[in-house]
Amino acid sequence: MHNDHLGYILTCPSNLGTGLRAGVHIKLPKLCGDERFDPILQCLRLQKRGTGGVDTASTDGTFDVSNSDRLGCSEVELVQKVVDGCKLLIQMEKKLESGESIDDLVPADVVMPVKQNSASWKAEVSCSDFPDMSKHNNWMAKCMTEEIYNKLKDVVTPNGVTLEDVIQTGVDNPGHPFIFTVGAVAGDEETYDTFAELLDPIIEGRHNGYAKDAKHKTDLDPNNLKGGDDLDPEFVLSSRVRTGRSFKGLRLPPTCDRHERREVERILTTALGTLDGPLKGKYYPLNKMTEAEQEQLIDDHFLFDKPVSPLLTSAGMARDWPDARGIWHNDAKNFLVWVNEEDHARVISMEKGGKMGTVFERFCDGLKKVEDSVKKQGSGFMWNEHLGYVLTCPSNLGTGLRAGVHVKLAKMADHPQFKDILLALRLQKRGAGGVDTEAEGGLFDISNLDRLGFSECALVQQVVDGVKLLVEMEKKLIAGESIDALLPAGVAPSGGAAAEQSQAPEATQEAAAEQAPAEEAPAAEEAAPAEQAPADPPAEEKPAEE
Repeated sequence: MHNDHLGYILTCPSNLGTGLRAGVHIKLPKLCGDERFDPILQCLRLQKRGTGGVDTASTDGTFDVSNSDRLGCSEVELVQKVVDGCKLLIQMEKKLESGESIDDLVPADVVMPVKQNSASWKAEVSCSDFPDMSKHNNWMAKCMTEEIYNKLKDVVTPNGVTLEDVIQTGVDNPGHPFIFTVGAVAGDEETYDTFAELLDPIIEGRHNGYAKDAKHKTDLDPNNLKGGDDLDPEFVLSSRVRTGRSFKGLRLPPTCDRHERREVERILTTALGTLDGPLKGKYYPLNKMTEAEQEQLIDDHFLFDKPVSPLLTSAGMARDWPDARGIWHNDAKNFLVWVNEEDHARVISMEKGGKMGTVFERFCDGLKKVEDSVKKQGSGFMWNEHLGYVLTCPSNLGTGLRAGVHVKLAKMADHPQFKDILLALRLQKRGAGGVDTEAEGGLFDISNLDRLGFSECALVQQVVDGVKLLVEMEKKLIAGESIDALLPAGVAPSGGAAAEQSQAPEATQEAAAEQAPAEEAPAAEEAAPAEQAPADPPAEEKPAEE
């Protein structure tokens, strides 16, 4: 291939024209020490490298010198430049060996590079390992300072968890411009104490001002719930309660090793195997289930997949997948446990309709029986008076509980006070398809906004009472009546002063409601497929969806 413009045509544009490289290996130990060496080569249209080839340096003053041009000069001209140039270089080398000056041999048009004044110029090189989080939008980046980083960067928990293990997901994932994710995970139970200087402010910010000396409340007695089975099934299509649990003495999913993960599976499946009566069921390990079992779990919307969200993979959640991961459910398929997904255990109770009280009673009963069996094995769940149940993501501390219903609120969806009403009731909404989805046909997934500082029973009560009120409002709107008399405290009728100031609370609620752990994470996860089909019991959402 050849034409008048490009000469010989080759694959790389750098070789167009002649494609020629004429070179010699030449000894120039004296000349290479002269500061004019490179400018001289440039003036002669020559280039140098080590004799080991491209990207190598000379080690003893021996260079591979060749023509720097390919296009615009003929082959003869290029070889001539190498011949003439090398003759001149050798002449200079001989003079320098004799201790003579080479000033008379240096080409007149050699241009020396301008030296920077060291007094007025200084390279901006950081001596700290502090990550650049100037464009990040998560709680970790907001609470982290260089002082905190430098103080904690060499600290490790007794199990070897480092600060980098805690913050890596928040460093790798700047976050959503409008949704404040957590940006941190725990690697073990001690993480929350060892790195408290960072995690306490994150917890306080994420959990509505929860102070570092506050004590959490735990109440798993379903008898303390008032009502709950009387949610109108014409509006409430399904009810669900979920939480997570972690086993003492074992590292959490972001840092645990294969042995610890298998130990979690052993302890948990042994405990689940003791359940009888309505809770009796079967365990399906992801790496050993049959094709028929897999298809059935997909049809039931119970199967969870390998994490693909960067929030989870950056936190180390997908290592060794699917080893020691699995799904357990009872024969009635209304009590479900995920093993080694984003927490050691994810426990879900659910059913169609509005019997939240029954769902919560089964939830509490199953949890107690599993915990009793775990204790008999010499293990136990992570829990303390300050943080309640300890889980991987700071967003799920306390109860780790999400009580939710799929409810039809087509009229309320268009009401100007809807978001303010939800905030006043400490509830959050999203589409029935999961986090980051919009409601279709007025069907919402409504759940508790809080996790930490309230007991399990109190949070379910908030959902029961709040959903009852929302359904009552919906019925009034369907009948063409006003709901002003039903508005909760702090919410003014449409057009009132409070309504005019509702934008800030709305933004606050949106941000709090959609966080994920590293979330969230464990953030922007897809909900389980069951939540896309209101007729079926809803499978559990990913923890990142909080």
